Amino acid sequence: MTVPFQRPRRLRDNAVLREAIAETHVLPAHLMLPMFVADVPEPRPITAMPGVDQWPIPKLVAEIERLVERGLKSFILFGVPDHKDERASGATSEDGIVPRALIAIKKAVGDAALIATDVCACSYTDHGHCGIIEGGRLHNDKSIELLANIALAHAQAGADIVAPSDMMDGRVRRIREVLDAHELTHVPIMSYAIKYASSLYGPFRHAADSAPKFGDRRGYQMDFRNRHDALREALLDEGEGADILMVKPGIAYLDILRDLRERTNLPLAIYQVSGEYSMIKFAAQANAIDERAVTRELWHSMRRAGANLILTYHAAQAVRERWLE
Repeated sequence: MTVPFQRPRRLRDNAVLREAIAETHVLPAHLMLPMFVADVPEPRPITAMPGVDQWPIPKLVAEIERLVERGLKSFILFGVPDHKDERASGATSEDGIVPRALIAIKKAVGDAALIATDVCACSYTDHGHCGIIEGGRLHNDKSIELLANIALAHAQAGADIVAPSDMMDGRVRRIREVLDAHELTHVPIMSYAIKYASSLYGPFRHAADSAPKFGDRRGYQMDFRNRHDALREALLDEGEGADILMVKPGIAYLDILRDLRERTNLPLAIYQVSGEYSMIKFAAQANAIDERAVTRELWHSMRRAGANLILTYHAAQAVRERWLE
């Protein structure tokens, strides 16, 4: 019997058929927009991230209302406080920048928007590290108490999701214990379960004023040369009660995302970080790439690798300019 000549192109020739059999889709529901909130009089542009601002609370609320009307429903807040000290005392205050923003957002839009909050101390400490420093070293167990109290302050102010990004051991379990003890059992934890010590975070550290004043974060963020360590971290967080697991950064770690997708049934998020965003933006400004086409291609690669949710600074532009229609 003669084997028929195979022609895979038959399924690519017709645009309607291509759309019908496409395996992967990206919708506004799959995107979460990171936003920086600060006590500033007007939106303050981030020069390293064209199109991204630090927002005063009233204008942050108005922007979220506009984006919700256009179909973007998920946001994650990063606080940029005026006051910093060695114990990150402003991070746990009910009068802190993030709790105040949460109260204002929820008053304006209620449950029409999903509001997550980044739970970390780096923007609130005068040394820029993600917890309590003692004897020149980051103290893991004292730091997780601080992080649990930050998560509690956010949840009590109305956060729909709390997202610890610090990479301290045991912080998911402690956050879950504290939230449950305060009858906040309904608040999910989206853990930055796999967070590499990456060179792609530079623009974010400018935006959030969170660069460490000494040393670096390689003592707690993961070594990008390692693969198996990532699964260990993520599965530990799942066992401690995480509801969503995140991989960070994005495009350079799709192998890690795929590994994780094959090992867990939890929803997965991936963070297309500031450096990725800025590279696309500046390349587009130089007319080297088509910004929309490249961004959509990268998002589809993330979804194809297993992401349910993509944290991306391009989300607002995507809904305003109808990139996904």
